[in-house]
Amino acid sequence: MSELRKANSNAAYFVTLTVVGWLDIFTRRRYCDILIDSLRYCSINKSLEVFSYVIMPSHAHLIVRNANGELYKTLRDFKRFTAQSIIKSIQTDPGESRRAWLIHMLQFHAKYQKQNERFSFWQKTSYPIELSYDSVYIQKCDYIHNNPVEAGYVTQADYWHYSSASPDSPFEVLQP
Repeated sequence: MSELRKANSNAAYFVTLTVVGWLDIFTRRRYCDILIDSLRYCSINKSLEVFSYVIMPSHAHLIVRNANGELYKTLRDFKRFTAQSIIKSIQTDPGESRRAWLIHMLQFHAKYQKQNERFSFWQKTSYPIELSYDSVYIQKCDYIHNNPVEAGYVTQADYWHYSSASPDSPFEVLQP
């Protein structure tokens, strides 16, 4: 992850993970589940603390912290694993009606990245913002939860399934 600003303290950070070209990948449950399973794995095995999240069609917002102060490494590994898993799923799932187009687009975006020979999935930066004040934390958490409402997908934040605002969220977040 070649970030201009790396998340390297043990503070909480607001991060945005965006699919190249703003492709609407996360309109399929199986791809959202890959992100959720990976967040769960990182929580258990890589000291990732997740305080808030939302998965939108083309991106995800998170408020996260890594107690060892190397959040950028955890995010790098998370992005690498999820990209590989989602691309493999796109290539092998017979139910993916957009396969040819998605593969073409992921290959197209890889042409402009030196380290990606075949496919590029995530945009390079996650725009980490350190949340050093409670007021900023609350503002970012509200932004995350209201993102699906502002986009017009739902009328209430707790209606969006892949969000920590939902009572049916598939991932349980920590309280700050």
